[in-house]
Amino acid sequence: MSVATDNAQISEIEELRKQIAELQIALKSKEASIDPIYPYSRTYERVTVNTILHGPSSGVDFVGKVLKVGGWVKAGREAGAGAFAFLDVNDGTCIDNLQVMVPKEVAESHDGLGKLVPTGTSVLIEGELSRTPEGTKQLVELKATKIHHVGLCDASTYPIAKKKTSFEFLREKMHLRPRSNTIGAVARIRNALAFATHQFFQSKGFVYVHTPIVTASDCEGAGEMFQVTTLLSKVSENEKLPKVSPEEVAEAQQKVDGLGAAVKAAKEAAAADKKNAELAAAVKARVADLLAAKDALVKTEANARVVGGLKRLPDGAIDYHEDFFSKPAFLTVSGQLQGEYYACALSSVYTFGPTFRAENSYTARHLAEFWMIEPEIAFCDLQDDMQCAEDYVRYCCKHLLATCRADLDFIQKMIDPTCIARLEQVAANPFVRCSYTEAIERLQAAVEKGEAKFEYKVEWGIDLQTEHERYLTEKIFQMPTIVYNYPKDIKAFYMKLNPDGKTVAAMDVLVPKVGELIGGSQREDNLETLEGKIKAIGMELEAYEPYLDLRRYGSVPHSGFGLGFERLILFATGLDNIREVIPFPRWPGNANC
Repeated sequence: MSVATDNAQISEIEELRKQIAELQIALKSKEASIDPIYPYSRTYERVTVNTILHGPSSGVDFVGKVLKVGGWVKAGREAGAGAFAFLDVNDGTCIDNLQVMVPKEVAESHDGLGKLVPTGTSVLIEGELSRTPEGTKQLVELKATKIHHVGLCDASTYPIAKKKTSFEFLREKMHLRPRSNTIGAVARIRNALAFATHQFFQSKGFVYVHTPIVTASDCEGAGEMFQVTTLLSKVSENEKLPKVSPEEVAEAQQKVDGLGAAVKAAKEAAAADKKNAELAAAVKARVADLLAAKDALVKTEANARVVGGLKRLPDGAIDYHEDFFSKPAFLTVSGQLQGEYYACALSSVYTFGPTFRAENSYTARHLAEFWMIEPEIAFCDLQDDMQCAEDYVRYCCKHLLATCRADLDFIQKMIDPTCIARLEQVAANPFVRCSYTEAIERLQAAVEKGEAKFEYKVEWGIDLQTEHERYLTEKIFQMPTIVYNYPKDIKAFYMKLNPDGKTVAAMDVLVPKVGELIGGSQREDNLETLEGKIKAIGMELEAYEPYLDLRRYGSVPHSGFGLGFERLILFATGLDNIREVIPFPRWPGNANC
């Protein structure tokens, strides 16, 4: 089959997918027009703002119908000398507010218009949907005929003001910040990207695997892990144990030694007169005394090794035998290892869950808790791995453009004027692929020509910094770029060594605005090579025996990658701080809500 024929079929498939997506939207709109009530709010007969404003007719099809709308007042004002009030009501289903006009007499049932207009007030209002005057931004508004619910809000203390509020302040009000326009829009964008993630991998035959949150292994080998332990709950109890001096330990040892000699003497005496029952009983008594003394010695030595309320081993290390898992355990930094276990049985799997890093960093690009998407694929080399990563990112961009346009329009207006153009560029164009060596050469050339100046020196062997990654994507190639074949010394132990002995089959997907979005590699499938790498970085082989077993029993070439979900949202929105794109950010010194 010719390349031209292949391209024609691919185009035909893409066109069919587009038609299916359009039909799904049309079907959803048709269903909403027949029965617009939200299915799980039938008790209140509530219709969402999104159903009204974002149908094919922007609400015109509902004109003349009596609807109930529930949400929170974004802005309210009395007008007509107190004869009525206008409320901008938002229920979180879309960025847009529905204007509700409430006559004075309708509001009397809830103590007048003054109780309705404060920002933050919750309302459930029934009314007739009407056309607005020509030239008005929205085509429709709700003219209230009855108020079913009012949740009062004290305007003097409500912290989410109508005017623009700083992100720093909103982080102090974590429980209320979803009501702000930007955080609400980001939440819907995050939701759409999560949906797209599952849709992409499921459509490609991947199996969704839940990997553990608590683990005994350090996948990255970085050591920056949160420890999970129940030993701290026993500190107070252990500190109440009697303090033991070295002299007391020596005394207990001397007692054991003395009783040991007494047992020996008693046994010798009993052996010399085997018919003497008293001597035999004396042996039993001396042995019982010795065993009791040994038990006392063990407890004395254990108490002597209690330091800071924690029991220690003879070498001074913490004794984990009484801990919940009987060994050191941590919050996971990655589900990759467990993902590989399943990929080497189910072929193609992916994980999507929280990961944790105890990195004492306060930068705008780091979180202590973040979400990772990590596919693992059997019979897959680095080239296939790069293609999967590219296809996934482009799929997410297309999905976002198709389903979150109103939120993206808001983000473009208020946050980043280039966000939509950036998504469109990524969705429409293949990624550039560039070896690490070529990337270094291009960066060095830019420095030599005076076109670029970097804080970190550019030379072969460095780990590319964000400034380098962004220069490659924003200046040199001006589009997403996949850099591959990195020096082995700057990459993790599990990445496959290339034939040159200097590089590994690793790749990073770099995107404008963010830098590194994805990191991946072909995994090392040679047992001896992998064992050598683990030993070289000072880790115990025993902790990785299950991982090594994959190479002992039916080893297979396989690859995978990890994408930091929050970085994908940063790329999509253009926001500067990663703390704005996760609902409840965690960073050093902060774990609110």
